[in-house]
Amino acid sequence: MADPGAVPDATLPLSGVRVLDISSFIAAPAAATVLGDWGADVIKVEGPEGDPNRQMVRDTPSYPKSPINYAWHLDSRNKRSLVLDLKQPQARAALDRLIAVSDVLICNFPPVVRERLRLRYEDVKAVNPRLIYASLTGYGETGPDRDRPGFDATAYFARSGLFDAQRYEGGPPGTAVPAQGDRATAMGLVSAILMALMRRMKTGEGSWVGTSLLANGIWSCGVMAQAALVGAFLPPRPPRDRPRSALANIYRTRDDRWIQLVMVREDKLWPALCQAIEQPALAQDARFTTIEARRSRAAELAAILADAFATRDYAHWSDILAAADITFGVISRVQDLPDDEQAVHAGAIVASANPEMPRTIANPIHLDFAQPRAATPGPALGQHTAEVLREAGLSDDEIAAL
Repeated sequence: MADPGAVPDATLPLSGVRVLDISSFIAAPAAATVLGDWGADVIKVEGPEGDPNRQMVRDTPSYPKSPINYAWHLDSRNKRSLVLDLKQPQARAALDRLIAVSDVLICNFPPVVRERLRLRYEDVKAVNPRLIYASLTGYGETGPDRDRPGFDATAYFARSGLFDAQRYEGGPPGTAVPAQGDRATAMGLVSAILMALMRRMKTGEGSWVGTSLLANGIWSCGVMAQAALVGAFLPPRPPRDRPRSALANIYRTRDDRWIQLVMVREDKLWPALCQAIEQPALAQDARFTTIEARRSRAAELAAILADAFATRDYAHWSDILAAADITFGVISRVQDLPDDEQAVHAGAIVASANPEMPRTIANPIHLDFAQPRAATPGPALGQHTAEVLREAGLSDDEIAAL
């Protein structure tokens, strides 16, 4: 992400695209955020009470507490806020004026609410046939659960099988930190919107596109889900002292860090690992000379490796394993990320234009022909109402009447 003001918006690939973000919480608004990063004019349409995401840091126990409303800034940067009470006919009519001059509408209201507010695709298509209507649901547009409220924990993780797939034998299903599934799902919705914009360039026609938390969760759980579709199944994973493979396991270092080994090229790397842990004779140990032997004696091998890794600090193992081309990763603590130099080089942590939050998390897309906008603060509720409505053609008297 470039320094504030370094890149004129006109150079960005979505410059000139107007997006109406008529959605709440995280997955759908995060899709709008990505479009705004790349130049779109994103108008956040909120009711008088505001998007509940404005209060998540304060009200949700699983969010770290801070005087800075970091969650709102993260998901609402580079947006303008318009307040309309869509239950009122005049406000709904004003929204139509805005729909008529917009390119994309993102909505995550349940189907029954869309019908009541006249916000179904067929409703807005009549106003603007070129509009891209992007729909985000918990469980899909049809079926017995289409009207069920869905969050990432319930639809993306729980219903998809992801929580169960993370379960250790004898233990409860896994859990997730806030909004993990939301952000992954947002990128699916971004992809759908971009495909619809490409089609409109060719045909001049608008369209409906959509995705769901459930579909994205099943996609993320693809290996296990596809296995289930052909009748294959793995029981819950065993504990780390009895792994399926000791070479795809986690180990604690002397300074209480954790290393994840992922030795896919096992036959090639096994002797190198034995050399790295200063036990070269282990490579010729009859108990472990073949993949089959190492798998059948995984618990025995895991105990040997656990003892070895516990003798040195992580910094030692990082240097030694990297020099041997052994695939591994440190299991970072979240509090390590602000000092992760590689995360900065990867473009994941970037400078912002928000004095309250000088650094932020970038969207994961990188282009060689453009840099995204620097992140501005999330807007105050209704901060841009008058200017957005004027752009839609409403007079000052009409705005005052609203």
